[in-house]
Amino acid sequence: MEGINMIKQILDQNKQSWDKVAHHFNGVDALPSYGPFAQTEDELRLFDDMQNKRVLDIGYGSGHSLLYMACKGANELWGVDISEEQKRTAEVTLGNLNPKLYCAPMEEDIGLPKEYFDYVYSIYAIGWTTDLARTFQLIYSYLKHGGSFIFSWDHPLYPHLKSENGRIYLHDSYQQEETEVYKTFKGEDAPMVIHKRKMSTYINELIKVGFTIDAVIESDVSSNFDSVETEVSDRYYSLYKAKKFPTTMIIKATKKG
Repeated sequence: MEGINMIKQILDQNKQSWDKVAHHFNGVDALPSYGPFAQTEDELRLFDDMQNKRVLDIGYGSGHSLLYMACKGANELWGVDISEEQKRTAEVTLGNLNPKLYCAPMEEDIGLPKEYFDYVYSIYAIGWTTDLARTFQLIYSYLKHGGSFIFSWDHPLYPHLKSENGRIYLHDSYQQEETEVYKTFKGEDAPMVIHKRKMSTYINELIKVGFTIDAVIESDVSSNFDSVETEVSDRYYSLYKAKKFPTTMIIKATKKG
């Protein structure tokens, strides 16, 4: 019971904070982008022909990834996001495309159709789950046989890298999976709690629920930044760091028939 109460507290806190900072993420980290400085869908081509496909976006944010899917021909747009503010923004973004958008934690079964979707995807949101195994189980259940799950997130080692005067070094233990509390987020009084997990944890949990791993990408820098001058930077995300270590992991997994 204590564990359940703790998860509920984390979800409630993160929901309140996401409602507060949502405006910072309008159109940010959305397809065709997979993440900061990362290769794009136009470069990687992980999705096949989207014509008349049913898609489900986990952590749809401002709705721009779903808009991208609509432009590629998807005919059913579904999404789940924890933030009411994000939902309102996504409804504006998607206009008259008739999306089915839900405000709920990704860890909860809210009655979405099973064995229904051609693609489930998540762009820089999956790492916010408080229960990775449960989230992957649900995603697996939503997919048709032969359907694919594609997601991106911080490379799991990236949060452990610190930069000081351009010197990048390992800070704290990658081996220790734990929650981290941010007292502020995006400069606002918006406390957030997030789990740190290893790369192997994401891969093994996918395998446990039955997925076949098609691709694990430790993303290079997108060619969109080839002409951008690289300056030494100690920012959390910077082109300088991204050229030395991938900001983003991208995984594609399939529910085999």
